[in-house]
Amino acid sequence: MLRSHIVPALLGLVSMTALAAAAEIPVTVAERPDLKAVFGQVESRDVVPARARIGGTVTSLSVEEGSAVKAGDVIALVVDDKLALQLGAVDARIKAIQAQLDNARIELDRASKLLAGGVVPKTRVDLLQTQFDVLTNQLTAAEADRAVLVQQQSEGEVIAPAPGRVLTVPVTRGSVIMPGEPIARIAGGGYFLRLSLPERHAGHIKLGDDVIVGSRGVTELSADAPQSHGKVVKVYPEIDNGNVLADVEVADLGDFFVGERTRVWIPVAMKTVVSVPATAIATRAGVDYVKLADGTDVPVIIGQHFDDKGTPAVEILSGLGQGDTVVTP
Repeated sequence: MLRSHIVPALLGLVSMTALAAAAEIPVTVAERPDLKAVFGQVESRDVVPARARIGGTVTSLSVEEGSAVKAGDVIALVVDDKLALQLGAVDARIKAIQAQLDNARIELDRASKLLAGGVVPKTRVDLLQTQFDVLTNQLTAAEADRAVLVQQQSEGEVIAPAPGRVLTVPVTRGSVIMPGEPIARIAGGGYFLRLSLPERHAGHIKLGDDVIVGSRGVTELSADAPQSHGKVVKVYPEIDNGNVLADVEVADLGDFFVGERTRVWIPVAMKTVVSVPATAIATRAGVDYVKLADGTDVPVIIGQHFDDKGTPAVEILSGLGQGDTVVTP
């Protein structure tokens, strides 16, 4: 007898506790951006070639496709065998001129002493001084020629012109190349997304618009899908083949390949939507329900998930209207 009175009392207490924990939230109608799903292609700000400055044979290659480089890194070495031969010839010429210069200096010193004693005429000393000056200038010219050859040899080092990632390497070790040929193509300067939208949306795209970028493999916009945010930084003034181009800057695109496409949601207009907190949605047997304040479970069709001032919310396409009150757990 006592048990029959206690059980209903406990059930009533549990029911009152559940109602007290639940919150009643009125359905709101608001203006929200209409997000259009498009594909954005990852582009690098700069694609610069690392070119050979001299012709010759590629004897060393330290990068491959995908390698990360810094500005000034030596990525290849080009050797021209003729430069070594020319350098040897210049060194021999310098030694010959140096020997002639040493002999001319000795002759000039001897003639200067004899001139002081009145043994030789001054014209003889002047002639020896001229020979000494000519040989000195010839030695200077030969040393300059040697410096040019040494500089040409050092230019066999192919330098990365900018930091970034190597896209292509069109040569291999042993390749014979000409001056100016590219050894590698380097993508640098950071990465951004380039969008192509139909021209009917051209008037709605503005600088500074917030854009949602899905991670690799994400095709639907949902609350639990990994995503990041970016901003429109450039809208191109020319419509090409019925499309308008826009560039989106995202904080980190390092895990994407250059040229890879990913899903992007960009606002193209404003729309009036009915929304409720995401916690008000309950899914049973593949159907989404919302509980009203009177206890009725109403089936609804949901739309996009979004962030409503820090609270996860979801659009209601059908099943609710303004004036309804939903209950959240």
